[in-house]
Amino acid sequence: MTTLAVDCMGGDHGPRVTLAACRRFLEHHGDAQLLLAGAPDKLGGFSHPRARLVPASEVVAMDDPVEVALRRKKDSSMRVALQQVKDGQAQAAVSAGNTGALMALARYLLKTLEGIDRPAIASPLPNAKGGSTTVLDLGANVDCTEQHLLQFAVMGSALVSALTHVDAPSVGLLNIGEEIIKGSEVIKKAGELLRSAANAGDLNFHGNVEGNDIFKGTTDIVVCDGFVGNVALKTSEGLATMVGGFLKEEFARNLLTKMAAIAVYPVLTAFKKRVDYRRYNGAALLGLRGLVFKSHGSADEFAFEQALNRAYDAARNNLLDRVQARIAHARPLLAPGEGNAPPLEAVATEQ
Repeated sequence: MTTLAVDCMGGDHGPRVTLAACRRFLEHHGDAQLLLAGAPDKLGGFSHPRARLVPASEVVAMDDPVEVALRRKKDSSMRVALQQVKDGQAQAAVSAGNTGALMALARYLLKTLEGIDRPAIASPLPNAKGGSTTVLDLGANVDCTEQHLLQFAVMGSALVSALTHVDAPSVGLLNIGEEIIKGSEVIKKAGELLRSAANAGDLNFHGNVEGNDIFKGTTDIVVCDGFVGNVALKTSEGLATMVGGFLKEEFARNLLTKMAAIAVYPVLTAFKKRVDYRRYNGAALLGLRGLVFKSHGSADEFAFEQALNRAYDAARNNLLDRVQARIAHARPLLAPGEGNAPPLEAVATEQ
């Protein structure tokens, strides 16, 4: 059995969405079981032979400061779910709650892997090839050193290799141009480190890529700091919303535009489905001594189920062992980026 711990109280919708998604997930995975963290009076009506309630008396709100989640709400559903991973009761935890709080609690309880300064948020974004490009970091680290970007590349390679069974996924470094002389000093130094890692056999480094390469599918992985990555994430979500709005608007106009809209409707619908961010929901928090997946806070049943699926796939494919193995192989290049890690209160921005 693959066991996932689920923060059922987190996110914008709480148990109304998480429980429905958990039931769908269990129907599709006969070899999985769930530990449902949350208030018994809210979850008591859920019954399934492969699900068990783990009581939690508190909830981390979406607007709670990190300090509240860490020091005041010590029996929150988020913390209880993560504790199941720490105690070995579950192989992965999933939450749609406050991103900053989840990152801080995960770092506090699970700790980071040796050789990793900061965990990173990694998630697939749709590309023109019909697949996806995994981008990291997506918001956990606004300011990064060249060492952090190298660490992200190593962890991202392990993630994609585990989930897609591609032995040497290609890595691109996000920049303002493909030439190695372009970009900030951090980006230039990161390029040097990534080329050294490629020469040592630790990475399949493609080189610099630009923003449009994410959606073209030029590489399997794109590495960037969290500020840029979060902007790219929100841009992809906005694109799907824009297409949906366009379809509704065109059908509401006069007969001629309705006829034109009907003619192109199958194409637009297929495009909308491809860029629907709900299909790609479930970001991995990489670099921890345990598997943690972050669902979008506004996820519906379908989207939250996708996050559960990603956590399940990661656990089934031994993602944690793969990350540790790749880090161990690349350790000579993974010198600490900044000495002591930053305070837990500053480790993440809200996704």
